[in-house]
Amino acid sequence: MILAESPRRQRVTKLVNWGHWFALVNIAIALIIASIFIFSSPAPGTVLGTLYLFSNWFGHIGFMTFFGFVIFVLPLCYAVSNAKAIKASASIIAAVGLALLAFDALLFNKTGFHISLNSADLLRNEAQTQISHFGFQQWGFLLLLFIVWLGFQLILANAIWKRVERFQQHKIGAPVTSFFVVCFVASHAVHVWADAQLYQPIIKQDNMFPLSYPATAKTTMSRYGLLDLVRYEERKQLQFDQDIHHITYPTEPVYCSIDSKRNLVLVVQTDTRTLPDLSSFELQEINNYFTTASTLDALVMTTMFGVPEIYQDSLAHERPVLLALPVALGMPVSIHVDEDLPTKMLDGYKQPLSNNHRGLHIAFLPAAKITDYLTSDRFADSDVIVASGFDPESDNSRGKLMTNLDVQGDLASTEDLAPTILNALGCAAPTQFYSTGQNLLAPQKNWLVSTSGERVIVIHQNQRIDVLSNGSYEITDIHTNKRSNEPLNVDLLSRAIKHLTRFSTQN
Repeated sequence: MILAESPRRQRVTKLVNWGHWFALVNIAIALIIASIFIFSSPAPGTVLGTLYLFSNWFGHIGFMTFFGFVIFVLPLCYAVSNAKAIKASASIIAAVGLALLAFDALLFNKTGFHISLNSADLLRNEAQTQISHFGFQQWGFLLLLFIVWLGFQLILANAIWKRVERFQQHKIGAPVTSFFVVCFVASHAVHVWADAQLYQPIIKQDNMFPLSYPATAKTTMSRYGLLDLVRYEERKQLQFDQDIHHITYPTEPVYCSIDSKRNLVLVVQTDTRTLPDLSSFELQEINNYFTTASTLDALVMTTMFGVPEIYQDSLAHERPVLLALPVALGMPVSIHVDEDLPTKMLDGYKQPLSNNHRGLHIAFLPAAKITDYLTSDRFADSDVIVASGFDPESDNSRGKLMTNLDVQGDLASTEDLAPTILNALGCAAPTQFYSTGQNLLAPQKNWLVSTSGERVIVIHQNQRIDVLSNGSYEITDIHTNKRSNEPLNVDLLSRAIKHLTRFSTQN
């Protein structure tokens, strides 16, 4: 007797076969979209790191896409008898999933963040400005774009359905499956070794792809005598390298015009004494102003370049845009100091305090001399910025920023001074070309990142995160200086470090 498959079983078999081919095509599409993550990240720099990159790319994206098929589409093939309903449902799921992947890739390219609960507040804060400018046409365009993308998925689903029997003749299922499984297993196995060896060309790729949790086995390896955890921690401390030798500053040429007739005065306090009373000048204040420089030289460099002191040695022979641009465009520039500072960038610009020409004046003065310098005449027709808070002996670097400019927001740092000054003078060039800070006249982020000695400092939502060279961290309240036990926001830290090292060509 010949036993034939029932019509329902034949239909289910065809749907499952169709689903596998539909998933394979969408894996290829997902791999193309995920290439944005790779182009948005620094190259590994080694052969092994590059091999890991490609195996992780194929293995993780392939697994993530196929897992979505198994969870959302495969059950429908068995539970729903209508093939059209299954194809439509699968197309919607694929369109939404790949659209989210594309959005995450573009988000990572711009911010270094993936979509997550930890990043939700930051993303909402930065998206509000952009979304507020969206009109009917922009929303309509996005809706139309998604409809076109959904239509493509529907066409793809139907095209595969009509040819599924022909595709089945090629017998490529086993080789393709084996390839992706080998990539997935190999990437995790190599990461276990890299994590134990602190091999940075691989370790620094940990946050490259969304929903990626590379395997580690330090505890297990230690239990079987394969890894000395004490020695591991010692080597981990040595992995932190504060010296950045290969940089591109600025990252792009800075082209802009300035109003050379403007008069702007910046005063940076260089000691820890109480700042003189300037209330009579009706200055706007930002009380959450942070100066994280650990030395006076670093304070000068951070002010002039608008970058943290981690770049101090690398920028020793460079000219800051804050000085070079105004001078090139015909604006007089003077630097005023109370004592000789061993900083070469000030050579040729130092002028006595009595110098009162129109143009840009930058003064590094102790509190006692600030009052004498900031006279009523100087305030009469000048934009003025006064910054305090420098204290290399204290972990509390919080001070004040006072100005008669229309600054916005309630969080600022020394790195924000250069871009704010240039924008006040009329320069509309993108701030990210020459600074890690932001223009306080139109701030775009509600967090800041800097360095102090061997510490990376991130400040966000009234919290200060100090990350030490050995990877340990401490979270404190910026108002009370009391330690907080809240968990570390890894997404924020990852984004902050990417932002911090944007001028380095070796990261």
